[in-house]
Amino acid sequence: MEVINTCIIGGGASGMMCAIVLARAGISVTILEKNEKTCKKVYITGKGRCNLTNDCLPQEFLNNVVNGAKFLRSSIYRFTSQDTMSFFEDIGVELITERGNRVFPKTEKSATITDALRGEVKNLKVNVELNSAVTKIYKDKEVFHILCGSKEYLATNVILCTGGMSYPLTGSTGDGYTIAKQFGHSIITPVAALNSIVLKEDVKSLEGVSLKNVKLFAYAPKRIAAEFGEMLFTSDGVSGPIALTISSLINRLDNVELVLDLKPALDEETLNARILREIESRKNVDIKNVVRSMMPEKLVHYVLKEVGIEETKKANSITKEERIKLYQTIKGIRFHVKKLSPIEEAVVTSGGVSTNEINPGTMESKLIDNLYFAGEIIDVDALTGGFNLQIAFSTAQTAANAIIKKNNVEE
Repeated sequence: MEVINTCIIGGGASGMMCAIVLARAGISVTILEKNEKTCKKVYITGKGRCNLTNDCLPQEFLNNVVNGAKFLRSSIYRFTSQDTMSFFEDIGVELITERGNRVFPKTEKSATITDALRGEVKNLKVNVELNSAVTKIYKDKEVFHILCGSKEYLATNVILCTGGMSYPLTGSTGDGYTIAKQFGHSIITPVAALNSIVLKEDVKSLEGVSLKNVKLFAYAPKRIAAEFGEMLFTSDGVSGPIALTISSLINRLDNVELVLDLKPALDEETLNARILREIESRKNVDIKNVVRSMMPEKLVHYVLKEVGIEETKKANSITKEERIKLYQTIKGIRFHVKKLSPIEEAVVTSGGVSTNEINPGTMESKLIDNLYFAGEIIDVDALTGGFNLQIAFSTAQTAANAIIKKNNVEE
C-alpha cells in the first residue's frame, strides 16, 4: 500500500490551508473529512460573511488572544494577518476591511472563501476523501495507519485539524481530542468561548432589547473585565459583542457578577443633574415617561422595578433617596452569572490539546514524531474580530512549513 507523505484529518480552515501549502511544495497530501463537504464551519463564520482575519500588527493581534498568546507568537509573526489577506487575494478573492480592522470578502458571502479554498485544493490535485470519519489510528514504526471504516491510509506525517466542540453540526465534535489522548496528549477541558451568558435573574421581559454605547463589567470578586460597546438581552441572559468578549474571560470562573452601566459617558453627578432637569421640566408626568428618554421602554420597567419606584408615580413626587437610587441603578444594574450557554452554541472552543506538549515553532507533538496540530484543536482562543480564523491559518502554515523543511532535509 502506498505511503502518502501527509494525511490531514479535517477539512476546515486549518486543514485546507495545510493542504494548499504542502501541495504547492510538491508534497503528496490526503485530506480525510468526515462531512459530505469541506469548510462547513468556515461557511457559517461571521454570520455567513466570513470574517477571515483582522488587519492589525502581530503584537496587537496577540493582545486579543485570550489563551495561548505566548505559544502563538512565532506563528503569528511568521504568517501575519497581512499574509492571509495576500494569500486570498492571490487566489482571486477581493477583500474589504471594516470597523475594528475586520476583514471580509468583498462579496460579503462566506461562500466566496469556501469556494476559493476548495478551488485551490482542486487545482493542486489534493486527494480529498469525503464522508471519511477516522475510526482508528495508530503508529507502527515510522508509519501512521489511519482507518476510516474498511478503508486504510498510510502516512509519514499526520496533522490533526479536527476543530473543537462548538457547532457540532459542522463536524466539530471533539474527535481530535480522542485521537490526541490515544497518543498520550493531555486535553485541557473544553469549555465555551465567545458565547452568550445565562443569568440567574429573570430577564425574559428584556428579550430583544439591543443596547449601544454601554459598558459591561465583570467581577469575581475583583474586576476582571470592562467592555464598551453593544449588547443584546436574550430570553435568559445577555449576548452581543461585549457580552461575548466577557464570556471568554469568565468561562472558567465561579460566582461572577456583571454590572451594566447604561450611561458610561456620564458620571453620577452629571446623570443626577440630567434626571433633576427632566423632573423639573415634566413635574406632573409619570416617572416611567421621564426615564423613557434615557433607555428602551422594556428596560424602563426593569430599572424602575429594581429601584422600587411605581411606574405611575409622578415625577415631582420622587424623593431624593429614590432619585439617588435611580441614577445609581442606571450606572450599575447588577446581574449574576448562572452559566454560559452550551458549548455547542459557542463561536469557538476554549481548551484542547495542551500547548505544553506541542512545539510552538513547528506545531509538532513533543510526544510523537511527525504528529502535528493546527487550528481550534489546540488550547488557544481569541476574541471576536477575525482572530480565531487567523490562528487557524497561521498554525496551519507553521505545521505545513515544518513538514516541508523536514522533507527537504531528508531528501
